[in-house]
Amino acid sequence: MWFKNLQLYRFTKPFEYNAETLEASLQTKTSRLCGPHEEMSQGWSSPLGRKGEMLVHAANGFLMICATKEEKILPASVIREHVDERVDKIEETQARKVRKKERDNIRDDVMTELLPRALSRTLHTYAYIDPKEGLLVVDCASTKKAEEFTALLRKTLGSLPVVVPTTNESPHVIMTEWLTKSNHPPEFGIEDECELRAADTEGSLVRCKRQDLGSPEIKQHLKAGKLVSKLSLNWRDRLTFVLDEHFAIKRVRFLDIVQEQVDDVERDDAAARFDVDFSIMTLELSLFIKQLFDAFGGENKDGLDDAN
Repeated sequence: MWFKNLQLYRFTKPFEYNAETLEASLQTKTSRLCGPHEEMSQGWSSPLGRKGEMLVHAANGFLMICATKEEKILPASVIREHVDERVDKIEETQARKVRKKERDNIRDDVMTELLPRALSRTLHTYAYIDPKEGLLVVDCASTKKAEEFTALLRKTLGSLPVVVPTTNESPHVIMTEWLTKSNHPPEFGIEDECELRAADTEGSLVRCKRQDLGSPEIKQHLKAGKLVSKLSLNWRDRLTFVLDEHFAIKRVRFLDIVQEQVDDVERDDAAARFDVDFSIMTLELSLFIKQLFDAFGGENKDGLDDAN
């Protein structure tokens, strides 16, 4: 349950749902299995999985929800093979060329026949809402999947006034200064991984892993004009993460000091363990996100009142 990636969204209006009203709304679109001829189905499920019934898990003012997606697995190569066989047969027996529109119709027929026999996979995307701070935090490495999550939530609630937050200072400029001048805030430490990108149109790229980022080699790249597009960081020895130039937070790992805090709490069952994990994680991330925004000149809130 511990989030590994953080896609942040800022509410442009106060989030007016509480646990009970949000639960009622999510119940209108619960997850279900795909029908025989459906490629995909989406809905809401319990964050606790089979061990839970409620679609909203609330603790300390935070609300966790889980989107579940079932999709059929039909490799493009398999579809193409079946389509090609039918097209070849038509062109051979009828001595004519199959045009694009007819080929598309054949593909639709192939999909209709194959879908009921296709295997499926289930994907879960977790997120929590912080109504007090006006944030939606999605555990997702892919922007596309995060937008898929917000689209489902928007469809369920009728509206979802959120925007991707930006900072007053450019992330790649600030991260470059941290490496060049070693002037990062005391809450943050530099780890051993970065990505350096040239500012010119050719965009030459250097990736470094398990390397001293204060070394002369790195300094030389920076001196040549390269900017930091990704940087691994440590926050107060409590978690590590990778930040990119778009302010996406990835590969979050909670360190021993946090895990020991979790282990110190007695938990009798799975629901109690989940509740403790969720409470500690959200409290840690709440302070972390605030200090991360501060490190980049604060959040740029210009135009938020006019958004959505």
